[in-house]
Order: sequence, then structure tokens, then C-alpha cells
Amino acid sequence: MSVIEAPRITPEIVADHGLSPEEYTRVLQALGREPNLVELGIFSVMWSEHCSYKSSRFHLKKLPTEAPWVICGPGENAGVIDIGDGQAAIFKMESHNHPSYIEPYQGAATGVGGILRDVFTMGARPIANLNALRFGRPDHPKMRHLISGVVSGIGGYGNCVGVPTVGGEVNFDPAYDGNILVNAMTVGIAQTDKIFYSAATGLGNPIVYVGSKTGRDGIHGATMASADFAEGDEDKRPTVQVGDPFTEKLLIEACLELMATDAIVAIQDMGAAGLTSSSVEMASKGGAGIRLDMNKVPCREEGMTPYEMMLSESQERMLMVLKPGREAEAEKIFRKWELDFAVIGEVTDTGHMVLDWNGETVCDIPLGPLADDAPCYERPHMSLDEYKVWAKVKPLDEVPESTDIAADLLKLMASPNLASRRWIWEQYDSQVGADTVQRPGGDAAVVRVHGTNKALAMTTDCTPRYVFADPYEGGKQAVAEAYRNLCAVGAKPLAITNCLNFGNPQRPEIMAQIVEALRGMGDACRALDFPIVSGNVSLYNESKATGGGSAILPTPAIGGVGLLDDWRQSATVGFKREGEIILVIGAPDGGGQLGQSLWLSVIHGLKAGQPPIVDLEIERSHGEFVRRLVEQGAVTAVHDISDGGMAVALAEMALAGSLGARIDADLGGCGAVAMAFGEDQGRYVVTTSDPQRVIDAAGAAEVFVASIGTVGGSALEGQGFRVEVGDLRAAHEGFFPKLMGADAALA
Repeated sequence: MSVIEAPRITPEIVADHGLSPEEYTRVLQALGREPNLVELGIFSVMWSEHCSYKSSRFHLKKLPTEAPWVICGPGENAGVIDIGDGQAAIFKMESHNHPSYIEPYQGAATGVGGILRDVFTMGARPIANLNALRFGRPDHPKMRHLISGVVSGIGGYGNCVGVPTVGGEVNFDPAYDGNILVNAMTVGIAQTDKIFYSAATGLGNPIVYVGSKTGRDGIHGATMASADFAEGDEDKRPTVQVGDPFTEKLLIEACLELMATDAIVAIQDMGAAGLTSSSVEMASKGGAGIRLDMNKVPCREEGMTPYEMMLSESQERMLMVLKPGREAEAEKIFRKWELDFAVIGEVTDTGHMVLDWNGETVCDIPLGPLADDAPCYERPHMSLDEYKVWAKVKPLDEVPESTDIAADLLKLMASPNLASRRWIWEQYDSQVGADTVQRPGGDAAVVRVHGTNKALAMTTDCTPRYVFADPYEGGKQAVAEAYRNLCAVGAKPLAITNCLNFGNPQRPEIMAQIVEALRGMGDACRALDFPIVSGNVSLYNESKATGGGSAILPTPAIGGVGLLDDWRQSATVGFKREGEIILVIGAPDGGGQLGQSLWLSVIHGLKAGQPPIVDLEIERSHGEFVRRLVEQGAVTAVHDISDGGMAVALAEMALAGSLGARIDADLGGCGAVAMAFGEDQGRYVVTTSDPQRVIDAAGAAEVFVASIGTVGGSALEGQGFRVEVGDLRAAHEGFFPKLMGADAALA
């Protein structure tokens, strides 16, 4: 049966494609007729949340995206910033949440593959991968399987393709029981005069398909990623793509080789919605039309239909527009790398997407409604005050007592959200390429720009429990934490990417989380001169399967990138030498903020109080001051204070340096618990052999600084507490091996 003879579209078919009745009416208006199944499928994926951002686009437009060093902001495959010497950093973060819950190995692996393509499609050689992972309760019956599969998938793909995985974060919370988060980030380097964009231009220019053949894997992946989970959705494995990192490596090299010529007019990877999104985006950005001959699409399965070809999300594929007459030159390169190459269409001036198959026109859609004129909703949302009433966050009227700070610290260091991630990152190759300066485990990864003394620092950050309690402050804090981590290694923060993970935007409370978190992020980016240059939105992260439609914690993950002029001057977290003085930069706000702290949650089982307030002026002032100290060589170790407060920061510095410290601190008379575990923002711990130099510099900069102790010995000790570094290490490194059944790894 031909597509033209296919059954008429019914309301059930429309609903199965994720379109509302109102949206289907818009389809009818756009076409002036009823669509066939191919056309309906194309509208369904292009109008999905994953591709159209229809519930977030209105608010995303309010974010700051420009700076003198920004070459390309949101709208392309990845963001581009100038790092001097004719070089650019190109980077982006994306989600692969639903696929990773359904099939954790391939879901995570293809998430890595997809973000790599976003970066090298713009002409960059990828130099680093990072990831931000969120899992449910460690004792949940599925969680061990999910953790193992996701970590193996990330390592399996990144290690094989030859790009180091250098950093990231892992959190646990019951809110992720039915919907884990897998966010992947890639950073690459390109020449500023060799950056490639996706706008298709040039009437009659050939459209070329390269890479792997098209299969039936991943069909409706974008639609699946734009809906919450229902009972039984875990078995939707056909919607999950299957990756091949060795083919991806060949594709990287072939694309970069062709990019060294001047044959390419435009290039786009086939990511979500595959051939549909790549062709629509290229033609719409170029203000052109596109005609494809579906009989020429390389397929690996028999009898594939245009519907399947257009919606497949098979991996390791690219679409290009070439200059006329350059086809043979390009084909020679791709055949050399043992990749498929096919001329499948041409650029037109019709403003339509036209697909031919077996002598029939099986699709003829105006591009405007698919792209720029796709639905854009300003969905109803609660005010921030209304949201806080809905969230029912308990006030922290009375701070519990602690009878043993050392015991509390040991329990915190062993807890899921603070325990060593060594079991994870040792499965990743962080050294391939020989340019990794700082491996996982510090405040930010540092990777040298090959052949230079420059380096890029990179980090991923978000504190979802803060965002849930106060989306505005939590949004600010996510950006500020990324800024602080880059400053802590001595890098100048330049720009961020983001991955905005939220629940169902049709619920006013969830939409309030989105609106207020974006408002906080925007304010922080403006105050810190830290623009957003790329990103991804992942909505409907909730699961009916866990009962009651439970949504994840709002998780606007931030990926930050900064620049070091000389990688040899980067700071690290570990204590270096006996006798050095420990200083804290930044005073605790109001005597130490314990609201929403890990100490409160882990030690007392409470999620109460307001999250710490982020003073953006102080954040910037302190960050700039720390960077100057690092640049001048005035400090020997730097660590920001975040989850778990100052006590955890000191413990992490002791573990990294295998040295203890004597703490003798009195910060304005605040209580021992608040001083130890308060999560006040904008603070750092540093060590120095010349404390007066730092104190004098702080006075000149009007920055609070206080001496709190001395490095040395085998224990972390102070007034009323003592804990051996060896005991800290045993607590810190025991969680993951025990959880994953790998206790022998500690031996």
C-alpha cells in the first residue's frame, strides 16, 4: 500500500503521535488538508517538547546570551566562545533521561554520542566529556541496575571514541526513583575561521547523507522523551537508539577532514527526530526549501517506509549541504573512512519540505509551521509565593543539636550524596589525549588546549533540593556554584550551557519551578557576566509508574566553562604541606545557614528551612579575589564550600592531600554546628605559606578572610572533635563499592 492510499488519520492516531486536538487543528490549517501518516509523523516530532521547546521557549528568550567573547549563542548545535589566539571553545549539554531509564546502557551511550556530534558538527575536535547524573534511592530495587548500565554506557562510548571523560556530578533522591536523569556535556576546540553552521543555502546545492545506515531504532524517540512515564513504559526499548562509538570516531575524523576543505555549505547532525529535524532545521534556518528522494536514503533493514526513515533516530549520521561539483571529493573521504555516503536531495526555493518515494510525493509541508511557527505556549504558573505554599517546605524553627561533630562528619562523608565517586570515574578514561591537567575529584576539570599553555576549566553543577524549596534562589545558586568551581581552580568563567530537567509543564506548580529557576539563572548570569550560549530542555520527567504522578526535583543542571592562561597555575583542592595556614574567604551569613543542608537531611532526616541566599555581588567579588590569589601564586590549595559546609570542604582537602589539620576557629561566635555544616554561599577555603599576604590583599579588596587552622598531622581535629584521615577515607570510599557489590575494590 502506498502512503497516499494509507488509512485516514483518526483521533486515536493523532493522540498516539502526542498531538492535542488543538494542535491537530493547526496541522490542518497549515496544510489546508488532512495530512498523510508521514506528514503527521513529521509534525508530531517537530512539535514535541524535545524539538520545539513549546512550553519553555517564551521564557528562554529572557536569558542573557551575549558577551564580547560569545561568537554564537543559542540556536545552533552548540555554543561558541572566543578563547583567544584564533581559537574557540564549542560546548553544549543535553539530556538522555527517558532512554536511559528504559535501557540504561544504550540510553547513556547514545546520549554521549549525540552530544559529541553536536560539537564536532560545528567544526570542533572534542577534547572532553562531562556528565550530570541523578538516581533514586540507592536501595530501590532497580537502582543498582540503572547505575551500572548508565556508568557502563558513558564509559563504553566515551572510552572507545577516544574523548576523555573528565568531570561531572552524581546525586541521589527518592524523587528520581521512576525517572533518572542522564545529562551529557561535551567541550571541543575549533579555529574561529573554521566554524560550521547549519543554514542550508544555494538553490540546487546537493544534500548529502553520511555516516551509518538508517534502521528502525529510535523511532518516536523525541515523542517518547516529551511525555511522562506510565505503567509499562519501561518496555519501550524500540524507541531507544543503539550506538556504535567506533563508527562515531570514524565520523569525527571524516567530517573534520572534509571541513579542512571549503566544500561544505552547511552541516547538521541527525539527533532527536533524525532526518526530519536535521533537514527541517537546515532548510528553515537558510530560508530555503528541501527536496529528498527517500529511495536514496541508505537503510540497513529491508522494507523501510518513508515514515520510518524520517523518524528513525539511528546514531552516527550527519546531513550536509555541499557546494555543487564537490560530491566526488567528499564521497572519496567518507568512503576512505568506511562510511556511507549518498546524495539524497537538493536545496530548493519553495519553502517546503518535499519527500519523494517510488515515484510519488509522499510529503509536502511548508517549513514555517514546522519550525519558527511551531506552537509556543505561555502556560499558567503559580507565583513564587503560591508555589512555596504548595511545596509545603517546613520552616527551620529550631536547629537540632549535635552531640558529636566528628561522628556527624563521618556519616556525612559516607552518605550517597557526598561519598567518593571513584568507583564511577575510574571506569572512564580521563587521560586519553594526554591533555587532562585535573582529573575528576576536584572543583572543576582542567584540560589543556593542545599545543599551548592555555587550558579550559569545566564543571557541572546544580543543587536540586535548593531549587525545590525556592526555585528562584536555587536557579541563582546553580549558576553561582558553577562560577565558584571555575574560580576555585583559577579559571576566568566565560559562559555556561544548561540542561533544564523538570516535570510536567501543564501543572502550574511545575511551570512555576521552570519560570522562577530561569529568572534566578538569568539574574545570576547577568550579575556574574556569565552568559548562556547553549542548552537543552527536558520536560515531563515524572512517572505514573511510581504512583501518584511523582515529578523529579527541579534540576536545572549548569555546565560552566572558563579559561586559564597557563594551565600550570591551576589550583587544586588537596592540602600540600605541614604547617601551612588555612584561611576561609567569606563570612557565614547570619551565623551559618543550615536550611536545606545535607547535615539536616542526613543526620536528622529533615528537609526544612529556606535554602541559603546567594548574594551575587559578593559571589563575583569573592570569585575575582580568589582568581587573583591563584594567578599570583599566593595560595597552595583552594576549595569552595558547598554541600556539607566547611567541615566537608576541609575533609575533602585532607583526603586529597593525605594530610590532617588542626582547626581553631571562632567566626563571630556562631555555633559549632552552623560553623561546621552551614552551606552559606560565596565562600572558599584556601591554604597558604604566607597568610599575611592573603590577609592584606583581602583587606584591600574588602573581602572577609579569617585564619581557621593549620595543616598537619594524621587527623582533622578541633575544639571537641577529632577524626583520623584514614577513618574519613574508609567512610568516604565505602559507599559505591558496597552498593555495587565491589567491596574487593577497597582491598
